[in-house]
Amino acid sequence: MISKQVLDLLADLQANNNREWFLQNKDAFQVQELAARSFFNDIYEGLQKQDAIEKMQIFRIYRDVRFSKDKSPYKKFFSAWYSRTKPGNRGSYYIHIEPGATFIEGSFWGPETEDLLRIRKEFELDASEIREITSTAKFKKYFGELDGEELKTAPKGFDKGHPNIDLIRKKQFLVTRKFTDKEVTNKNFLPTVLESFEAMKPFLNYMSDVLTTNLNGESIIQK
Repeated sequence: MISKQVLDLLADLQANNNREWFLQNKDAFQVQELAARSFFNDIYEGLQKQDAIEKMQIFRIYRDVRFSKDKSPYKKFFSAWYSRTKPGNRGSYYIHIEPGATFIEGSFWGPETEDLLRIRKEFELDASEIREITSTAKFKKYFGELDGEELKTAPKGFDKGHPNIDLIRKKQFLVTRKFTDKEVTNKNFLPTVLESFEAMKPFLNYMSDVLTTNLNGESIIQK
C-alpha cells in the first residue's frame, strides 16, 4: 500500500524543490521511492492477470528542464505507465501519486496522425458504441466523461455541424479517475486501482478495435 510517509515525503519535496534539500534527504527519499516502486510492481502483476501488458515504465524523479521555464530539478510525484500488448491491444494505463492530486488514467495520449484520422473517421461514421460505453453507470461513477485536449472547431475535412463533432475534434482520448489522499493511503487502494483499470477495458478495447480495422470493420493487422 501507499503509506502516509510517501505522501509526506513528496509534499516536503514539493516545498523544497532544490538539490541541496534533496541531497540532505536522499536516504529518506530512497526509502519512500522504493515503497512506491513496490506498489507499482504490484499493479503490474495485477494487470497481467486481467489484461495483456507489454511493458511497464516507472518514471524517474528527475525533470528534464532543458526546454522548460520551470527549472525545478525534481518532479513532485511518483508515476508509472503500463503499455498494452500490440498489435491487437492498443492504449495504456497510467498512475500518478501526488499529494492532493493522485489519479489513474487509461489513455490514447498522443495518437499518431494516421491513428487520429482513423479515430475521427470512425466517429464521423458512427459514434453509438463509444457513447454507449461512456454512458454506462459504472463509467459515469468512476470516470465522469471522456477527457482530453480538443480543437476549438472542426478539424480540416470534417463538418463543424456534424452531430459527433464533440468527439471528432478531440486530439486525446483519456479516461481518468482521481483519488483523495485518504483513499490513496487506504489498505484497499491497490484493489481499487486494479478494479478501476478493469472498468476502463471496454473503452480501451473499443479504441483498439477501431485502430486495428478499416472503416468496413476488416482487420488491418498483418499476419
